Order: sequence, then structure tokens, then C-alpha cells
Amino acid sequence: MDEATFRHWSARAADWGVDYRQSLRDRPVRAQTEAGEIAGQIAQSPPEAGEAMERIFEDFEKVIMPGMTHWQHPRFFAYFPANAAPVSVVAEYLVTAVAAQCMLWQTSPAATELEAKMLDWLRQAIGLPADFSGVIQDSASSATLAAVLVMREKALAWNGNRAGLAANPKVRVYSSDQVHTSIDRAIWVSGIGEENLVRIPTVGERRAMDCVALAAAIEADRKAGYVPAGIIACTGGTSVGACDDIAEVVRVARGHGLYVHVDAAWAGAAMICEEFRPLWQGVEGADSVVFNPHKWLGAQFDCSAHFLRNPDDLVRSLAIQPEFLKTHGQDGVVNYSEWSVPLGRRFRALKLWFLLRFHGLSGLRQMIRNHVRWAENLAERLRNEPSFEIVTEPVLSLFSFRHAGGSDADAHNLALVKAINDDGRIYLTQTRVDGRIAIRFQAGQFSMTQDDAETAFKVIVELSKKVV
Repeated sequence: MDEATFRHWSARAADWGVDYRQSLRDRPVRAQTEAGEIAGQIAQSPPEAGEAMERIFEDFEKVIMPGMTHWQHPRFFAYFPANAAPVSVVAEYLVTAVAAQCMLWQTSPAATELEAKMLDWLRQAIGLPADFSGVIQDSASSATLAAVLVMREKALAWNGNRAGLAANPKVRVYSSDQVHTSIDRAIWVSGIGEENLVRIPTVGERRAMDCVALAAAIEADRKAGYVPAGIIACTGGTSVGACDDIAEVVRVARGHGLYVHVDAAWAGAAMICEEFRPLWQGVEGADSVVFNPHKWLGAQFDCSAHFLRNPDDLVRSLAIQPEFLKTHGQDGVVNYSEWSVPLGRRFRALKLWFLLRFHGLSGLRQMIRNHVRWAENLAERLRNEPSFEIVTEPVLSLFSFRHAGGSDADAHNLALVKAINDDGRIYLTQTRVDGRIAIRFQAGQFSMTQDDAETAFKVIVELSKKVV
């Protein structure tokens, strides 16, 4: 592709992106295609000869776009958001054009130094103490895996990487059943094994880990010859927003010499608003904290902020330094590839710099406060509707509800979710609460307005009357 053609298609792609965003309200939120429908329109074998960009672009619009679920749609109320604020998209254009591999300080000093500054900006924004340092991981899953590896190595006196788990006693990690499945995966990948992830029962409306049971489990494991290594606590759990008592978890951990990782992948963004910080009171005592700016703050995926009280432990667990990866002649530089499982690293800090400068913390705080208020209002309106039950109260902008109908309540609510998503005006997902199906609602899409919350109410109530 020559420079003129590159310029033309770069401009066209950017224009298409703006037009796409403008058209979102007219599109169904979730893809309406059947399984295999897209694959059936794609050639079975790669082409021998190159094709014209015009034809490729036409096929993108005709074949690919009908099968896309629109995560930037203002009425995307499913899962948690994966926001990409327009200013973040512009920054990603630049990152893509420069196409740097930012694994070491010397492979792009600006990327490393901007990352350090942006993580400190975020640290200040969410109120963590100055003794925390940060790194951008691709996702909370990677940050949690890194934390579990540190737990493992510290518990095994730094012998796990060298001798392997076969040469060591069984390591135990503790969490509630409200944590994200990324914790299970971290336990698998780290070699600790699912049987050694000890699930602690929860108590109270916030479904917090029972810290009395936690302490008892740790003591029992020690007596049985296991090696307790760490605790993974959550703030704003994925299912219904469970929040552990972080201060009490830390107290138990300190009494037993265990590492504490806090997964606040979604809810951590809300901590830029001081009034929400009681949800993770005591977080300053944790060893490791993660939240995803690519969820609620608007930084395009992928961008996960991982904060550490002692990054040296992480580097000791992960760093491998062959001669060809050493930086000579520059003292005190950080090589962030030593802080993460992958060696290769994208220039993720640039979109944070653009985003935070363009919107400012005040603009982002207002967005989050609006989402929380609109979700709370919607929960109250559904509570007052006949046949609706609020199953879990709002935690920030997330709550769950159930509709009464039919002889099988679970089947009825699954049918309601399907009807809502097939309708296309909004997108919701289901979960299980105490063994029963409930429907989740979360407000968090960057361009959402109060009218979109009103649409959600109308669609839910309207379709509930049609599902038998």
C-alpha cells in the first residue's frame, strides 16, 4: 500500500468510525445473526492474489458488521462495559500508526515514562497511598495471575519457579464464591490447582467473605500441612456486585502473614468519587489492587491498572533478563515487561493521557455519578411495578431483579432475557443468586443518557407482559 492509498483509507476508516458511532442508537444492541451465519459468507481458503481495498471494505460492512454486538451502544446494559471514549479511539489511531513494541525502557522511553506517570495519576485519582506503584496489564485476569504467582513464590520462599510445585507442599489461596472466574483461571495457570482455591462463605447484604470462617480455614489448613499463601478479595463482584470487608480481610491476612490481592476490576473506577470509597475501606492495607480503566473510565480495551505495594516481589517472580533484554548505560529505569507475564507490550498509556486530559476527573466523576443515580432510580421503579422483585440492591450502578410468571420461575426469567435481547433495543444478561436465575442490569456505557435508562424501563416492563 503506497502512501496516498494509506492516507485515503486511513481517512475513510476514521470517517466510518464517526458515522458508526452516530448510527448506534438505530442498531440492535446485540448481534441478531445465527451461529455460523458469518462464517458461511467467508471464503474457505486464503486468496492467492491480493484484492482491492474497496471490495474488502464493502465486505467488512456487508459480512462482518451484521454479526457484531455493539459494545459502544448507549443501551448496552449487559456484563460490564468495555468503553472506548472517542478521545481514546483517537489515541489508539496514533498508537496503531506508530506501532511500537514497548517491552523495555530503551525500546520506547516515552512509553515507559508516560506509563509511570499515568499510573500515578490513577493512583491519586482513586485515593491509594503514595507507596503504591503501578503497571498497565492487558486485563484484570493477567493482573490477578501475576498476584497469584507472587503469593505462590513468597509462600514457597521463592522456590516455586526453580523447583516446580511437585517439589513443594500444597499451596492454598482463599476467596469467596463471588469472585470472577479469572481467579479460577489464575489458580489453574499458576499450577496451584482448583482444589487448593478455598471458597469462604459470604455473609450480609454485600455478600462479603466471612472473615471468621476465613481465619478458621487458614488455621485448619496450616495444621493439615498445607501452605496458606494469599487471599483474593473483591470489590464489586461481577455477578451482583459483592464487596468484601477489605479492612477485615487485611487484618486476618496480616495475622497469618498472607498476601492480599483486591480485584476491583469494575468498581475501582468509581473510587475517583470519594463518596464510594467506603465500599473498599481498608484497601490501603492490601498488597496488590487491580481495576480496569477500559471498563468504566472509557479507556479503549485493553487497559488494566495494577497497583503494588512492593513491585520488587512481582519482578522477582516474573523477570528473566537475558543479555539481549538488558538496558546498559541507564541507571534506575523501569522495564515494565518484567512486571507482567507477556514480554511484548503495547503503548497503552497514551490513551490514558488523552482521556484524562480531555475529560478531566470532574467529567469522569459526573458520568459515574449519573450512572449510579440512573440505576438506583430504575431499581426503584421496577420495585414498584407489579410482579417485579429486586433480588440484589444496587451496588454502584449494578442490581439484579426477577419477574414473577409461569410455573417455572427460572425458565420464565430466561425467556424474558431472551425476548429483551431479541428485541434489540437494550441488552441484558442473567446470573444466579442463591441458586435462582436473576436478571442483571448495569449502567456504565460512556454515552448513555437518562433517556436510555427510561428506554430500559419501558422495554423491560413491556416485554414482561408478553412473556408467558
